Amino acid sequence: MPVATMPEADVLGRQDPELAEILLGELDRQSTTLQLIAAENFTSPAVLAALGSPLSNKYAEGYPGARHHGGCEIVDVAERLAVDRAKALFGADHANVQSHSGSSAVLAAYAALLRPGDTVLAMGLPFGGHLTHGSPANFSGRWFDFVGYGVEAESGLIDYEQVRTLARARRPKAIVCGSISYPRHIDHALFREIADEVGAYLIADAAHTIGLVAGGAAPNPVPYADIVCATTHKVLRGPRGGMLLCGAELAERVDRAVFPFTQGGAQMNTIAAKAVAFGEAATPAFTAYAHQVTANARVLAAGLEAEGLAVTTGGTDTHLLVADPAPLGVEGRTARGRLAAAGMVLDTCALPHGDIRGLRLGTAALTTQGMGEPEMARVAALFAGVLRDEIDGRTAREEVRELTGRFPPYPD
Repeated sequence: MPVATMPEADVLGRQDPELAEILLGELDRQSTTLQLIAAENFTSPAVLAALGSPLSNKYAEGYPGARHHGGCEIVDVAERLAVDRAKALFGADHANVQSHSGSSAVLAAYAALLRPGDTVLAMGLPFGGHLTHGSPANFSGRWFDFVGYGVEAESGLIDYEQVRTLARARRPKAIVCGSISYPRHIDHALFREIADEVGAYLIADAAHTIGLVAGGAAPNPVPYADIVCATTHKVLRGPRGGMLLCGAELAERVDRAVFPFTQGGAQMNTIAAKAVAFGEAATPAFTAYAHQVTANARVLAAGLEAEGLAVTTGGTDTHLLVADPAPLGVEGRTARGRLAAAGMVLDTCALPHGDIRGLRLGTAALTTQGMGEPEMARVAALFAGVLRDEIDGRTAREEVRELTGRFPPYPD
């Protein structure tokens, strides 16, 4: 159901028409352009309903049964439900669902396991590491001594021998596996082996892949990592937020790292929305969705490669792919601008082994809209046509409107 037809929109329109117009404008933008940003998706109306519920009124510092405020009897039930569903969905002994974002989940994981100045081995930012993996502009790079590993020059795959060599040489307190732009499955068992060899904790940053894990379309890091950090949006299709999964032996340390060390009161409306998303992700329909996401990504990657773009690692195992438009005579930032004018919304990202920007795309949102392999092939052709200047922006924009009109994110 579109936001425009919800009673809440009518209330907002009467009280604050200026803001209501902004919200409806954003709904129109999302509904008439192709959302190819790998970190974005469309939540269900049920998730949106939980986000806009009276639970947003409740202050609930602490954990169920041990709150610092009265009147938490009902929200305690909501949080326990979210925790139980997350544990069952991912096979974890413990789940903390209070983290406000993926970054705050990573911060809590570091707080639970590390001390300032400790050495951490993580994917280098030029190869797809996240800001929380050692950026000097981020708390991680300021508080810890990060060592970056990379990918093999020819294949673009993680250089596991380099990971092992760096681990032996630097003896990190923790190793982080996970990326914002690596399109292949990660060998969690090998990372665990390397971590054990040097006595390091293993932290899996599964922000991008946890939804695929829920749907059985990607390997589960929970059996291998000491702590798994994740977001609840992206492929998982829940509200914007984070969570942590771990074994029973680290449960108390993780909980204390979230509250009271790094956060205050929990956002109970968001936690309820997470519970809704976990429930949806446990269904056969979501399993089919997750596998369709990866099938769509493979077709899109193959289509772009056939059109002449250079696709890193030669394809993808996940929902995301990275492509260099340079073979078509255009660099990444310029390409993003042309595509945006044509109604195709996506990101740029660093490309390995060069100071240039590529394009990062994802298929989670388009798949939620009901698009399949034929639509991915059409998107790839349109994509390349715009970059080659064979299709003008106005014509491309009309094609995008036609396509999105057949697959509305929130059908009436």
